Amino acid sequence: MNDAHDTPERRTAPNHATSAVTDGGTAADPSGTRIGVDVGGTFTDVALSVDDSLVTAKVPTTADQHVGVLEGIAKACERADIDPAEIDAFAHAMTVSVNALLERGGARTALVTTEGFRDVLEIGRQDRPDLYDLEAEKPDPLVPRRRRFEVDERTTAEGVERPVDPEAIRGLAGTLRERDVESVAICLLHAYADPENERRVAEILREELEVPVSASHEVLAEFREFERTSTTAVDGYVRPAIDRYVGRLVDEATERGIPAPRIMQANGGTADPETVREHAVTTTLSGPAAGVVGAAATVGDEDVEGLVTFDMGGTSSDVSLVRDGEAERTTDAEIDGLPIRTPMVDVNTVGAGGGSIAWVDAGGALRVGPRSSGAEPGPACYGRGGTEPTVTDANVVLGYIGPETALGGEMTLDVEAARDALERLANEADLESALEAARGVYRVANATMTRTIRSVTVERGHDPREFALVAFGGAGPMHAAALAESLEVDRVVVPRPGGVLSAFGLLAADESYDAARTVRTPLAEADPANLESVYDDLVADVLADASAPEAAWVERAADCRYAGQSFELTVPVDGSFDPDAVGERFHAAHERAYGYRMGEAVEVVTLRTSATVEGASPTVRHAGSGDARIGAREAQFPGYGARETAVYDRDRLEPGTTVSGPAVLEQAESTTVVPPSWTGEVLEDGTLVMTQNKDQNQ
Repeated sequence: MNDAHDTPERRTAPNHATSAVTDGGTAADPSGTRIGVDVGGTFTDVALSVDDSLVTAKVPTTADQHVGVLEGIAKACERADIDPAEIDAFAHAMTVSVNALLERGGARTALVTTEGFRDVLEIGRQDRPDLYDLEAEKPDPLVPRRRRFEVDERTTAEGVERPVDPEAIRGLAGTLRERDVESVAICLLHAYADPENERRVAEILREELEVPVSASHEVLAEFREFERTSTTAVDGYVRPAIDRYVGRLVDEATERGIPAPRIMQANGGTADPETVREHAVTTTLSGPAAGVVGAAATVGDEDVEGLVTFDMGGTSSDVSLVRDGEAERTTDAEIDGLPIRTPMVDVNTVGAGGGSIAWVDAGGALRVGPRSSGAEPGPACYGRGGTEPTVTDANVVLGYIGPETALGGEMTLDVEAARDALERLANEADLESALEAARGVYRVANATMTRTIRSVTVERGHDPREFALVAFGGAGPMHAAALAESLEVDRVVVPRPGGVLSAFGLLAADESYDAARTVRTPLAEADPANLESVYDDLVADVLADASAPEAAWVERAADCRYAGQSFELTVPVDGSFDPDAVGERFHAAHERAYGYRMGEAVEVVTLRTSATVEGASPTVRHAGSGDARIGAREAQFPGYGARETAVYDRDRLEPGTTVSGPAVLEQAESTTVVPPSWTGEVLEDGTLVMTQNKDQNQ
């Protein structure tokens, strides 16, 4: 396992589009003082890089998230003995937008669409959430019918046939004002092909109203009416909340002398505050994306097929893949049943975290999640008034977390409260004891997370045994070895800042912007000059947002499909657009994905560009201090029963140290469990690599 922080080799597009496109570079300064803050459902994580040292902190997430962010910054700066005003760069990931979607707490949004298409959001697609559930229900649309409005216009894929009436739009503005809407989303038919009508509607509404206006040609200039409408509605729904939150954080950070934060987007790159305030939908999965970026930055994948990243926090667990040093991305994602088609890191989320509540269903079966105890009141062991049993409480009863463990460096645990909660669960589930209930909770939670890992590996044609499992988050390293055993994965990697890896990932993240436009033309009939013109426009769009366009590299791609297919595959476009080269790349990509290629005509559907300004991963040195063993306690292990287990202070472990299981490695932000038959080795940067001795008898 390579523990270096080397930046993976990148593919660079030639300077074909504009003089601003170079061979790439970096605008980030690896020296100086940088801070990353990631807001989770239970804790807010902080990673502070000062020259070659790393200081971390973890504070409870607050109802007003910016309060916890500033508290976390103050705590980390105090530990590093610096003033917050000494911070040179600030990167941030948050859950404002995803919380608004999951809790339906977004803005009172209106949708403006073409006459006859008022119900696109409600109709959606014909596929059902559960094929065999005759009573399955789709989520309610973000915009109810009473706030969906039609305008008389007509645009086809060839262009505008009937322009909008400006006076009618001004009349609509009056109606929207009377309805007291807080945001407007506009999605007119075929606006991806010719946005003239939609642009005019947006201009008038922005003149007449004092609320944010999201237009589909600015949010997602791609075909497929339902997905484009849904994505635009999501942008409008979360935009006021993002605008308020980011604006307030910028103001209060500035008052303290802290630079304005760069915000992590779902695509795995950061952007400036003004960009994300105007494109709020790009922030929907910023926290999980930061974790995957952190894993890719700290763990090399040269000698394995790739990395399975496993981030288990307080509310949920996030799983993703890293291959060739890059996080896998998708444009086909859903959050709570709502399609969102902007580029994002391909993360699968399941409601199984440390704070997930264990319960018994009507059939008497033990279940875990998706409901969570959150930060307040939290698990029973937190001593904040929580009484329901959680995964964290089960880990306390099993001995993985001890009574002397200080979560976040300062929160001590109430072991008796955890045992009482599990005892009540045992009575409800007809189990013998709190210990039996804890074993059941641990087993059920692991099964849920194992299925999620299989969904991104086995179900996509990957053999998980050829991957390394990278575990992080507050709870991930406690469960990682058990998951690896069930998947037959023989290597688990726990980065040193594993408890706050999403925050660390913010320090390593690139700056990144994406743009796309649907063209839909047979490849054999494509005019390369016309497509190059579209690429030129897209390149100009992404470079306009970049902080240092002269340091950016641009990548181009095309979504292609066989004629008659419903879905596309994305292939790179290097140099000038060559239909033959693009066609061959598509045939090869189709054969890799599905095992065969066809003789059918190929269509180019959507052109894509991305601009990236490379970040600089912080150099972290780890020395350790020896004398790392701090005690022992009894812990329970599946297949082994109760074992006397050594407890170590992980931060004191010196590079080259080997730890044989059973052992527990404690840090302020997370705990790592090394089961019997597993061994952990500490690398030069403090990364722990765990491997299983399969020949050891149980």
